[in-house]
Amino acid sequence: MRRALVLLLVLALAACGSSTPKNALGSRKIAVNERVAAPAMSGDLMNGAGRFELAQHKGEVVVVNFWASYCPPCRTEAPELEKVLAATKADGVTFIGVNIRDQKSPAENYLADIKPTYGSIFDPSGSLALNFDVPPNSIPATLVIDKAGRIAAVMRSAVDEKLLEPIVRDLLAEQG
Repeated sequence: MRRALVLLLVLALAACGSSTPKNALGSRKIAVNERVAAPAMSGDLMNGAGRFELAQHKGEVVVVNFWASYCPPCRTEAPELEKVLAATKADGVTFIGVNIRDQKSPAENYLADIKPTYGSIFDPSGSLALNFDVPPNSIPATLVIDKAGRIAAVMRSAVDEKLLEPIVRDLLAEQG
């Protein structure tokens, strides 16, 4: 009897939480009706290959990864991001990196070492990250923007292919 009461209490408390999965680091996929518009984001690409404007990618799924050269988990997740990009690029997914709170030379060396196939914006002040509610001490952070330009997923830890690709594929399948 006591076990049954404890189980009922646990189930009742679990039902009080949000229906959106969330972990202790604040990572979660956001339900469609809870999504908010992504803030404006633009900047020159570090490799000199032009400028990135988030607004120009409406109708696409966009993966925004905040990183820094001094962040070991950022280096660990870099090949995982590339795997997801390779698997989804043909379906209309765009990736953009944002280097925050860093110095230009170490950031350029990092890019030369990991050789990402997508561009990165240099944001030494961290202002772009703060617009997305990504504090400098919570990198790596990856946000996924849906086709309507809304924040659809937030991951405040290193991501891997098994975590990120299903989220991207779900968002690709959405009408929008």
